[in-house]
Amino acid sequence: MTQLQTPKASRNQDTGRLSFMGSSMGTAPDTSTRGSAVNTSALLSLSSATPGTFTSVPTPSFTSTHVRDRTRKSTGKSTRESGRRTPARRAAAPLAATAAALLLCGPLAAAPAHAADQPGGATDAVKPPAHMSTVGGKRLGRPGTQVDPKAGAPALPKELSGKSWLVADAESGDVLASHNAHWRLPPASTLKMLFADTLLPKMPKTKTHKVQLSDLEGMGEGSSLVGVKENYTYSVHDLWLGVFLRSGNDAVHVLSAMNGGVPATVREMQAHAKHLNARDTHVVTPDGYDEEGQVSSAYDLTLFARSGLQKADFREYCSTATAQFPGTFEKGKKKRSSFGIQNTNRLLTGFGVAPYKGIAGVKNGNTTNAGATFTGVAQRGNRVLLVTVMNPQEKEANEVYKETARLFDWGFKAAGSVNPVGTLVRPGAAGASHPSDGGENGHKHAQASVSTDDGGSGGAWTAVGIAGGSLALLGAVAFGVHRRWPLPELARRRSRD
Repeated sequence: MTQLQTPKASRNQDTGRLSFMGSSMGTAPDTSTRGSAVNTSALLSLSSATPGTFTSVPTPSFTSTHVRDRTRKSTGKSTRESGRRTPARRAAAPLAATAAALLLCGPLAAAPAHAADQPGGATDAVKPPAHMSTVGGKRLGRPGTQVDPKAGAPALPKELSGKSWLVADAESGDVLASHNAHWRLPPASTLKMLFADTLLPKMPKTKTHKVQLSDLEGMGEGSSLVGVKENYTYSVHDLWLGVFLRSGNDAVHVLSAMNGGVPATVREMQAHAKHLNARDTHVVTPDGYDEEGQVSSAYDLTLFARSGLQKADFREYCSTATAQFPGTFEKGKKKRSSFGIQNTNRLLTGFGVAPYKGIAGVKNGNTTNAGATFTGVAQRGNRVLLVTVMNPQEKEANEVYKETARLFDWGFKAAGSVNPVGTLVRPGAAGASHPSDGGENGHKHAQASVSTDDGGSGGAWTAVGIAGGSLALLGAVAFGVHRRWPLPELARRRSRD
């Protein structure tokens, strides 16, 4: 999620919008066109943002039960910053802090409005465990960098400070390189990928819900908000735009309420993580807000992205760059107002960093405990890569995006010149029975286990790359039977009305 950095707040940020895969989980591919038609003329280049394009988000009338107050220590640091959690207590959320958080959707021509987008978190270089999970291959359980280059392979980038990272082929599942892949770390809003992958199939996008005050209870102080207001009606489509584009915890909590409540949603997310063989993940909140015991890993986050991208609606939402979100009814007018929102994935939008050519999502996050986290997917030619980076220790602005871009560059150059060090296992019991090593045997296992999935024999791809803030068609490629988990059409930099 995207949480505003306030004196007491744990910073939580999330992002990712993309739309590009047919289900390989045994269900029929979703061919519906979620939402309205793409309006490419409305795409916003952040370098030339027009003042007034984005308006302030209407302020919800929160009560004291809506936002968790984080008790501060005598040092003046929040419990999140100190690394020690005290029991949460309820307190009234200051109106100014709430309004400030909602200004995230203000005019983009101005300086970044939310400090949650800035890298942060603990600066201590705690060492990874000596022994970690070996799901996906034995080498992935070892601390440190794992890579097996062939002759002539490019060297890994030197400027990498992430506590954990992973580069994988999105289709074959081959892990090309990793660093502490199974280190269990706070995930921040990248956990929303699991939330979306779990709940998206359960609710039709046209379903509507009138938000109750109780739906918004329990959000962490400083949470990123899209601007959902009680006593107003929203469609499921609207709420998912709020989750994916603005990493809105208010939208997450409303969808959780529609799903039977936060506890039920957390249980379902944990069960789905187990089904995906994401064994490093322990879910405490559906939005990724810092909570004691809430952890995941670069390996698990990559599994969540890969599974989610098999769903057409997931792909659509995480590749959407800008959209309109329902507002309030202005006095004397019958038509409901709306305001613009923009994806917080900076490699997609190019805000503060150069947009990455071929990027298609997925999700970013930032909290006090997690620091900056990001999982991205990009395509070059016939190859699609997934990269996850967790908590860069270099505290330069946008560092998580810069390190992700470096790993993408390396991955596209290294493809075919490195032996896999592991594999992204498929869901279910068959996927759990992985080999003990991550070399050739792991590669063969991935091919044998994934090739049996429905729809795994091929399909057509259309890749749309981003260069200099504009759309560039890279081409359409027909894939053969050797693709073991084919991904459908990739679409990027999309604007939704």
